[in-house]
Amino acid sequence: MSAEHEVIDLEERDHRPAESGGTTPDRLVARRMMNVRLVAAFVVGAVLGGFGVSELRDSRDERERNASVSLVAFPEHSGSGRWDITAVLQMDGQLAVINAGPAPITVRAAAGQRPGIQVRDTGQSRLLRPGGTGWIDVKLRIECSSSTAFDSEPLSIRFSVETADRQVREVSYPVAVEGTAWHREAEHPCTLLTDLAKRGG
Repeated sequence: MSAEHEVIDLEERDHRPAESGGTTPDRLVARRMMNVRLVAAFVVGAVLGGFGVSELRDSRDERERNASVSLVAFPEHSGSGRWDITAVLQMDGQLAVINAGPAPITVRAAAGQRPGIQVRDTGQSRLLRPGGTGWIDVKLRIECSSSTAFDSEPLSIRFSVETADRQVREVSYPVAVEGTAWHREAEHPCTLLTDLAKRGG
């Protein structure tokens, strides 16, 4: 009895893993590189965008600083005076001005008035650095017979100020005059003028 020999055909098979959709490894690598590039572009864009916003904010803050005006003023000195028969005293004085703002300013004019007293500058400008103090020469006109000339109510002084952005702005500051150098220097001659006016009347 002859033994039948079964012949088995062993085919060589490719044992590489199956790839769905026909995607090759090179395509996978390219896709991953594309994703990396997109993420990198997003990060760079976010960084540049943040930098741009920061620059805009800094520029806006600088413009606001250059346009701001903050000052303090008070009578500092008074000098010689002259008067007439109407009991009006005219004398020279000085106004101390402090730049309390963050940027340089140039004080171009100063003036103020109310019943009994008038103050005006002599036309000289003063450049004030931040935190700096300048003295402005002024002319005072005081009606000695007025009860409001050196009233306790502050005198509003209007300042014409050129800011760091080269714009001219008008600001006001309440200046106390009662008990100051202006008041002390005017008190004695005003007393004499008032007495003379009473005698003449």
